[in-house]
Amino acid sequence: MPEDPSPSSVRWSKLLNTFGPFLGLMLVIALFSLNAEVRPFFLSGSNFKIILTQTVIVAIGALGMTLIIVSGGIDLSVGSVVALTSVTGALLLMEQFSATQAAILTILTGGVIGLLNGSVIAGLRMLPFIVTLGMMGIARGVAKWMAKNQTVNAPDNPINKLMELEDPTQLFPLPHGVWIAVGLALATSVLLKHTVFGRYVFAIGSNEATARLCGIRVRLVKVGIYGLAGLFIGTSGLMQLSRLTQGDPTVAAGLELDIIAAVVIGGASLNGGTGSILGSMIGALIMAVLRNGTNQMGWRTYTQEIIIGIVIIIAVGVDKLRQRRNT
Repeated sequence: MPEDPSPSSVRWSKLLNTFGPFLGLMLVIALFSLNAEVRPFFLSGSNFKIILTQTVIVAIGALGMTLIIVSGGIDLSVGSVVALTSVTGALLLMEQFSATQAAILTILTGGVIGLLNGSVIAGLRMLPFIVTLGMMGIARGVAKWMAKNQTVNAPDNPINKLMELEDPTQLFPLPHGVWIAVGLALATSVLLKHTVFGRYVFAIGSNEATARLCGIRVRLVKVGIYGLAGLFIGTSGLMQLSRLTQGDPTVAAGLELDIIAAVVIGGASLNGGTGSILGSMIGALIMAVLRNGTNQMGWRTYTQEIIIGIVIIIAVGVDKLRQRRNT
């Protein structure tokens, strides 16, 4: 029988989970600061404002993905749902809905899709990978159909102000979207750490069979997890609409990979049962810094994709090593 991990090993594992993402962020920032020509622009307040703004869409999506991954699931439909919800919001604005009505319905659209995913996964006991892979195609197709395969240019409205860069030369004031992401992250952290629902999420991810034997209504909780995650993804779609000021059915292709990478880099395990909101937010920042830094360095897009792919593999590899040390 395998020996129980020693107390010192457990402490080191907890320290790695807590401070690992911070060290990763510092390392990435230091890497792009080495170039004397890039450093003055990269470390400027205006550039950090851009980085934080670019983080918003991934960060809010990562809140929902953290709940899903901690529970032992996955969602590959995120990018397509962001595109669909952004198109939905733009079409509602064109139909003379108020900004408030359009924003609420856009977010609820994401929630409904999340509930559909969760209902099929929990009700039919299908693999989340397969269900959300199917939803990826469905949502993208519906977005193109609704938009008639073209961008939807919404009239000027208050939603556009959410991601607007006021005084681009200074760090402050930050766009409203950044503060919305921070507020949602704090609320989700409390939900995950200090509520019965949060304990159920971890219990299901750690051992679903045991959670069921303990009386947890696993199917209902799973539907709730995917439904709540869908609301976050709908909010990401709203921020995407604000950033582009139009609904684009082709946007956010591959966004799910950035979001999953952010959550895994933040210390979550793809096997479930482990993860934190703070770690996922730092992971989202790392992804944004990587993209921003490579742009500042003048590296081509394919180089960015290669680097991000390597980072994902390393993050998953670290997770596997951590699991081996704990067994």
